[in-house]
Amino acid sequence: METMKLTIETAIQVQKPVSVVYEAIVNPEKMSHYFISESTGRMEEGREITWKFPEFEIRFPVKVGSLRKDEYVSFYWDTENGKTLVGITLASGENNSTVVTITEKEADINDAGLRWLAGNTQGWANFLACLKAYLEYGINLRKGAFDFMKDRFKK
Repeated sequence: METMKLTIETAIQVQKPVSVVYEAIVNPEKMSHYFISESTGRMEEGREITWKFPEFEIRFPVKVGSLRKDEYVSFYWDTENGKTLVGITLASGENNSTVVTITEKEADINDAGLRWLAGNTQGWANFLACLKAYLEYGINLRKGAFDFMKDRFKK
């Protein structure tokens, strides 16, 4: 019997070309305007980097997986369910826009898996909204948005 697993998938359309969206994801100088506060480097295939988020004291290790310029970015990071794979697919849309689809997998169907599914689905939807706001309007939606969670992740 096949064991079913939980997978996250969410998407949004950004009114920018794929090259601009790709660079905003792999370049920490751009990413710091909508997602992280700092990184130990640019996303490069096989590289291990560390991200820090503005609201939290701890740092999150990220192992970069595959990169296909202007098409796909993947990385692994630790969750309550172990290492999960995040894939970000970019597809050209109408009027020079980009459809950004994020998939994160996978977790068992249990209490921890359901917490992961709810929390990370919310997180990726927020990531996409923040990416869109930054690229289209130059707004950092994340700034101050999660200050109420500062005590959640402490060293």
